[in-house]
Amino acid sequence: MMPQWTSDEEGSLTEFSTKRALDQVEAISKKPHFVGSQNHEVVANYLIRELNKLGLETSIQEGYTLSDWGNLVKSKNILARIKGSNNSKALLLLSHYDSAPHSYSRGASDAGSGVATILESVRVFLYNKTPHKNDIIILFSDAEELGLNGAALFVTQHQWAKEVGLVLNFEARGSSGPSYMLMETNKGNAGLVKEFAAAKTTFPVSNSLMYSIYKMLPNDTDLTVFREQGNIQGYNFAFIDDHFNYHTAQDDIHHLNKNTLAHQGSYLIPLLNYFSNTDLNTTKSSEDYVYFTIPYTFINYPFSWVLPMVVIALVLFIFLLFLGRAKRILSFREIVKGFIPLLGSLFGSGLITFFGWKCLLIIYPQYNDLLNGFTYNGHAYIAAFVLLSLAISMVFYHLFSARKVTINHYVAPLFLWIIINGVLAFVLPGAGFLIIPVYFGLCVFGLFIVTQKSNKSVNLLFSIPALLIIAPFIQMFPIGLGLKVLFGSAILTVLTFGLLLPVFGAFAKKGIWSILLLLLSIGFFAKAHSESGYEFGKAKSNSLLYVYNADTDQASWATYDINLDSWTKGYLGENPKKATNLNETPLFSKYNSGFTYTANAPKKDLRKPSIEFLEDRIVGNQRYVKIKISPNRNVNRYDVFANEKMALHNFKANGVSTLGQKNSLYQRKGKKIVSYYVVGNAPLEMQFSFNVSTAFDMELLESSFDLVSNPLFEITKRENWMMPTPFVLNDAVVIRQKIKVSPAVATPVIDSVIVKPYRKALIRVINDSLKNLPLSGDPR
Repeated sequence: MMPQWTSDEEGSLTEFSTKRALDQVEAISKKPHFVGSQNHEVVANYLIRELNKLGLETSIQEGYTLSDWGNLVKSKNILARIKGSNNSKALLLLSHYDSAPHSYSRGASDAGSGVATILESVRVFLYNKTPHKNDIIILFSDAEELGLNGAALFVTQHQWAKEVGLVLNFEARGSSGPSYMLMETNKGNAGLVKEFAAAKTTFPVSNSLMYSIYKMLPNDTDLTVFREQGNIQGYNFAFIDDHFNYHTAQDDIHHLNKNTLAHQGSYLIPLLNYFSNTDLNTTKSSEDYVYFTIPYTFINYPFSWVLPMVVIALVLFIFLLFLGRAKRILSFREIVKGFIPLLGSLFGSGLITFFGWKCLLIIYPQYNDLLNGFTYNGHAYIAAFVLLSLAISMVFYHLFSARKVTINHYVAPLFLWIIINGVLAFVLPGAGFLIIPVYFGLCVFGLFIVTQKSNKSVNLLFSIPALLIIAPFIQMFPIGLGLKVLFGSAILTVLTFGLLLPVFGAFAKKGIWSILLLLLSIGFFAKAHSESGYEFGKAKSNSLLYVYNADTDQASWATYDINLDSWTKGYLGENPKKATNLNETPLFSKYNSGFTYTANAPKKDLRKPSIEFLEDRIVGNQRYVKIKISPNRNVNRYDVFANEKMALHNFKANGVSTLGQKNSLYQRKGKKIVSYYVVGNAPLEMQFSFNVSTAFDMELLESSFDLVSNPLFEITKRENWMMPTPFVLNDAVVIRQKIKVSPAVATPVIDSVIVKPYRKALIRVINDSLKNLPLSGDPR
């Protein structure tokens, strides 16, 4: 599925070099470089120099954006452009250069790998003096990790955005494995599918089911903003294996798989050559295509074929049933019996795997420490449960089936697969390619009906499509969705086993095979057990915050951890309290993590932020407020919350409104109003209005990401088998306080119907009256 045995040599200058790309990743990922950090600017300057070395003129785009998630930040995008000979639409190469905050992530995979892939591919492109018609725009976006803000800044405010016809976006959600291609389009994907097939990449890995699953997950990318805000479509390329390194301190050069990086390059070089010379308007379509890959091949066909293919398969299946019955090869009694081992295997494997994983979480409570749900020994568990499912299938078919009735019992899995594909044709047509292995199964079934003989070689050959098309999902689902869906892999294993029954049914000693498979399964469970602990490179995540409540003048330690370790117990003690009060104002986190424990902490001399009301007035039934919050220490983030009864209108933060805001009402989820990621200690200014009858009830959390380095605290360094928990506000010094106001001043309003006819006269009278009066504030 991907390049193997990648060379450690730099190789020819005319070709993509994984070694040179790795050198770029290493330079980018020396230190964490989240937005607002000192090293963020260092990385930005490095990328500008690297683009200049390629002979490209760079430009910088800076500005504030407020994402739909309520995240506000000043982004700094880095841009360059390669002019084409006859530009129709521009091709955009996209990756983000900021790393994830809170967890000391160095961003080697996410997305230093994407930046390096673009730099090395553009170097090859320019070195070869590749002729091209279309302009090529390079965008290293900022603040992707905070809310896709850099991409939003480009799409909504940069003039080049209107010229973009297609985006190639390089991302990561892990540190190894094949890079999957996912399309993003508002309409049909047929144009994108056809053009991708024409580009002839060496190792395409994708299918139309994957994007359907991707859209269900909380994993947007920069390309999502292009699609939603600019109606610009494109391709994502991302690898997801070793998900446990994602957004952690382990996202470094040592954990990035070099074959994975080579796979990214194997996409971009041919796609860059192809799309730089193609009319990018041809990628637009209203029709949808099914597509899937087998090694070195990309296959596609229209959605309109899906239902007819299922109907044809059903008709062929029924015809073969009647033919087999007429030739007295099939027995309805044995056909019905064939459902016993199939359903028994399905329910047995599914239930044992489902409850088995639940039991493992109890036996190994440390598995709950990794929020992404994929443990360091996750691959061993996939192998163990797959082998266990095969063992269960062998047992059931040993007890309820024999070689002489295999073809009768093959009816049940064929029928079930046709039913499944029939349902998918209506609810998930992107999975329509799953009917293809069924056709090969029908060929095996029909060959036996016609010849009354079973050909082992043919059976084996016709089993290959099921292995190539279906089997990868057995591993892909738990990698992408977490080990909680292992039961899905078990069920899919049994379904695949059923489709390959002409091969497995010929096994004479299924009982012995089941014992052998069980022993192999136990072996992998033992392997998983031996790898269930923590060590350097496979670290336990933990969290600690110092929270000072300025209203009560009390301080506390807090954590999100379920299982406390020696480091967290050093501050929280052996018997910490439940953190119920802290969760009354929940902070956003990807996995909805809340504080678990808290303990009293010593008070420190922290300088509270200055809160200034620049405006507070009442007009009619609306109260207009403008608030400025300025830090008096080095801070990284402000979180502002308001009572859910406060319906805010015309909300702006640092002068910008929410992307795509359709009316005056500010859309928010729960209490959160805004999370502001501070750059250069710049203050936060908010302005909005709300109903005068609603009580003003707002709260501020001011955070600095310096708990470990702050000299006020002298925090003990983590042991090398520990790392900061990702996806949550962590290692932070937090000041929590209510935003308090003085009573607002009402502004009288005169009916415009009365005022309008006499406006000039009124203004002249008012001006004459006020000429000699001392004025302060806004004269309006």
